[in-house]
Amino acid sequence: MTVRRGSKDGGSDGGMAFAVVIVLVALNLRAFLTSSSPLLAAIRQATGISFHAVALLTVLPMFAMGAMSLVGAAVGQRVGARAGIACGLAAIAVACASRYVAGGAAALLWSAALAGAGVGLVQALMPGVVKQAYPTRIGVMTGLYSAAIMGGGGLGAMASPWVAHAFGGAQPDWHAGLAIWALLATFALLYWLNMRRVQFTADAPRQNLSWLRCFGNRRAWLLAVCFGLINGGYTSLVAWLPHFYAQQGWSAQQGGSVLALMTLAQVVAALAMPAIARSRGRDMRPWLVLTLLAQLAGFAALTFEAPVPAPAVAVVLGFGLGGAFALCMVLALDHLGDPAQAGALAGFMQGVGFMIAALAPFVTGWVREHTGGFTLAWAYLGAVVVVLLPLMLCFDPGRYAKAMAGLFAPQPSSPHTHSPVHALDGARKA
Repeated sequence: MTVRRGSKDGGSDGGMAFAVVIVLVALNLRAFLTSSSPLLAAIRQATGISFHAVALLTVLPMFAMGAMSLVGAAVGQRVGARAGIACGLAAIAVACASRYVAGGAAALLWSAALAGAGVGLVQALMPGVVKQAYPTRIGVMTGLYSAAIMGGGGLGAMASPWVAHAFGGAQPDWHAGLAIWALLATFALLYWLNMRRVQFTADAPRQNLSWLRCFGNRRAWLLAVCFGLINGGYTSLVAWLPHFYAQQGWSAQQGGSVLALMTLAQVVAALAMPAIARSRGRDMRPWLVLTLLAQLAGFAALTFEAPVPAPAVAVVLGFGLGGAFALCMVLALDHLGDPAQAGALAGFMQGVGFMIAALAPFVTGWVREHTGGFTLAWAYLGAVVVVLLPLMLCFDPGRYAKAMAGLFAPQPSSPHTHSPVHALDGARKA
């Protein structure tokens, strides 16, 4: 899909106003996920949810993200990017609002799955929109989009315990801490829908653009597996890092602060790494290796209980995870020049990848339950990073064309194929 230029700005890329819209939407894609971890003790006490079942609060939305990321491109082709992203934001808002009246574990798990489906729909459509909007600044804008996603995760980890204490006093009101994010999603939805002068127009029908074609492509699978294994580290830390420190006597607010600090480092890395990598050329491999080495150092520090302050470990892990996530997004979009084709490939990578990532909290939670600690869980995540390191060498930009040969049939040129997404007087009025 494309978005016709609706402003008087010059230039070949979308303007600042549309960048604000992208950031606002992206802030909603992780806040609901990270908000439950710092409130885990209060949630378990109120609902009686088992320790192992707690992992489902992360696993279910990740699976839903993956499934919806796979079908999201088809939804976008039917209803358009504007309506598709609006539906995703609405699902997040409803899911978060329902948590204010959730009375048990079933309601929490249902809301997690619904929010994950909404996120998956947005994530399936937004990378193609970003590539279409900023064809000459794809590294910077993908970094900004990725950083905003992680920034939302930091907000969830930091603000939810504060809100819970503000509403509940000595007895934290975890309902309020989880439901507050419905307000952010509703605001983003209204802002998105208020872009009245934006003309979202569908490209000509593309019969060969189905993500199903990616199932027969080795490079698509390699991208998906690497993306999934990298994000498995993130989902495990979101699920268990605050609880790991809670076992050491830390409060929910302190545990959430460590997770928020890790997320802040992710934001910085997601902003910086794609821009730095792009300034040196199209080869992402050295930078991906650098981010993986940072992750390995962080997991090693947790495994061996190195005398390193928790904030330092959080920053190193955040740099590695945030940089790798953003670089993977750029890597997928770089493989194909056509924005819609690149978006379909990115959708497949995210869809399969998030399903793989969803398994990691189960594995690490199972290890924690059977050993009584997280030492072997952190060691497992470090071993995954070691496996990933040699796989990064496969992503030679000189071989992208060969790796993608025959994946999608060549598409006829259209007057909108390379037109930028501009925002938009309507965006400025929002």
